[in-house]
Amino acid sequence: MKAIVYTEYGSPDVLHLAEIEKPTPKDNEILIKIHARPVGFGDILARDLAFSKFHMPALLWLPTKLIMGISKPRMKILGAELAGEVEAIGNAVTQFKVGDQVFGYPGQSFGANAEYICMKENGVVAIKPDNMSYEEAACVPYGAMTALSLLRRMNIQSGQKVLINGASGAIGAAAVQIAKHYGAEVTGVCGTARLDYVKALGADKVVDYTKEDFTQNGETYDLIMDILGKVSFSKVKGSLNANGRCLYASFKMKQLLQMLWTKFVGDKKVICAIAPDNREDLMTVKELVEVGKIKTIVDKCYLLEQTAEAHRYYESGQVKGKVVITSAHTTIK
Repeated sequence: MKAIVYTEYGSPDVLHLAEIEKPTPKDNEILIKIHARPVGFGDILARDLAFSKFHMPALLWLPTKLIMGISKPRMKILGAELAGEVEAIGNAVTQFKVGDQVFGYPGQSFGANAEYICMKENGVVAIKPDNMSYEEAACVPYGAMTALSLLRRMNIQSGQKVLINGASGAIGAAAVQIAKHYGAEVTGVCGTARLDYVKALGADKVVDYTKEDFTQNGETYDLIMDILGKVSFSKVKGSLNANGRCLYASFKMKQLLQMLWTKFVGDKKVICAIAPDNREDLMTVKELVEVGKIKTIVDKCYLLEQTAEAHRYYESGQVKGKVVITSAHTTIK
């Protein structure tokens, strides 16, 4: 089968097309013929695993390198989300059948930048929402599961004011829509090129961070969700209402220490949270998609052999939606 592999860290140029052996499902696995997979932030980080781009506490840098590979990648096929069709099932599989249209999240094991992948039937995989194309559904799992888990943890209430800093990424775009589902008034912060995209997701207000500092405009919020930990708590504290919370979806040691400190001191809290990946959340996400609460806006599609080009576009700063890698020419309606 065809796959996009990389054997060294670096720019998109390290990605190249190769022929590798087609996998065979074990007794508890399903074989998925992949029709679409998005380019995600995790793909970019894993492709060029530089310390300067690491968005977690520094103590986790070495364990991450040991898992991913110190001098060269251990897992040679990127791609953490997918949508496709079940082509074969293992002898013990009972929850899927050949021909099922599915979407899923292989996660940190990656592997979706290939024509086929095997996943455990009890893994993070489910029947695809029937109101989404493969291209749209492939973009949903990671961002939506993460946003759902984090916002539920914050116990979002109808009428609360929520600001999403980084509203155009996978987690941020899903957070805008899920917060709206819970009845919040949502402000999305993003760059100029993505303002219309975030508006189309349903944000009540948008802030262009290249032209306006949201911490200086006098607005206050019940929750500020910072997707990549770009703004310090000392700067956003004045933009929080009494008992407001600053939620970091990506954080370093400084934010962890602030979380411990604010747990006991003051009425405004720092929360650092990691969302687990589980099938139950994916099923909830599927239900939200099918009732129209979560949608995907696709910017561009590339063929599998154009994956390096897709990565370049993703990193260009001009993306206005999802970037999807398909296994065949596709028309997005």
